[in-house]
Amino acid sequence: MMKKILAGMGLISLLVLGACGSNNTDGDSETKRVGVLQLVEHASLDNAYEGFKKGLEAGGYTEGENLEIDYQNAQNNQDNLKSMSEKLVKEDPDLLLAIATPAAQSLATATTEIPITVTAVTDLKEAKLVKSDKKPGGNITGTTDMVPIDKQIALLLSIVPDAETIGIMYNAGEANSKIQADLAEEALKKAGVKVEVKTANTTNDVQQVTESLATSTDGIYVPTDNTFASAASVIGEVVKEHKIPLVAGSTEQIDTGGLATVGINYESLGEQTGKMAAKILDGDATPADMPVEESDNLELVVNKDMAEALGIDPETIKEP
Repeated sequence: MMKKILAGMGLISLLVLGACGSNNTDGDSETKRVGVLQLVEHASLDNAYEGFKKGLEAGGYTEGENLEIDYQNAQNNQDNLKSMSEKLVKEDPDLLLAIATPAAQSLATATTEIPITVTAVTDLKEAKLVKSDKKPGGNITGTTDMVPIDKQIALLLSIVPDAETIGIMYNAGEANSKIQADLAEEALKKAGVKVEVKTANTTNDVQQVTESLATSTDGIYVPTDNTFASAASVIGEVVKEHKIPLVAGSTEQIDTGGLATVGINYESLGEQTGKMAAKILDGDATPADMPVEESDNLELVVNKDMAEALGIDPETIKEP
């Protein structure tokens, strides 16, 4: 009789332990896994990533608690984008984040099933990532970094009202940059200003292009271009030496090498994206039906040190 009782107690113990083990497994399943692919390292994209994590945390997902992130940076290398995309998709995460258009296009090629949020992408439809901004229709949604180019050009012309020629420089290989550059050229020509356009394919060419424009124009405009953003400090030294005002697409580019902008704060943009991602992880939304969002935080940023170096009173620079 005693043996039967002991055997019964042993069986109960095993069931209890098994139940505990099952509960732990269920607890682990609550942790969400997110894969991140960033095109290249520079202030704007880095800030977008930090903002994304803040947005997720605001939505209830904190790294190290109920969130695991696999972060990959392709360092602007196409082969890296492909291999890293394949790696992230193979891990079958709950959600993917792409930072910048080439990263988004690479992940889009790698999967049509895993939800993808994107940020620092100017035109999702033009990049063939969504069917429309209002109703993406697939597994991708996110935030656009389309900047108020008309305001940025108006700002530049208010700084150099007598300008005869304005330079525009960007990487022609970046589709988003070309869209912005074309819009800037159109706005300048409408204002009756001559335009000189120069392009650079790599950061190694940026200094030469900047030097060329700095000696032949009255001011320079740079869109939110990853190649030029990566060399913002080099650009800053050149325009400071030649005393040429430069307006750029993002606030981060002004911090490290420009004069002023009415631009996007990429940390704030990333935070918007993170909040969108949290809703997808919650199961409250799907990318197909979640409209693409624009930045809700545009701001006038003036680099006072640069202004003083150019002999401009920073207090006179106002939003148009």
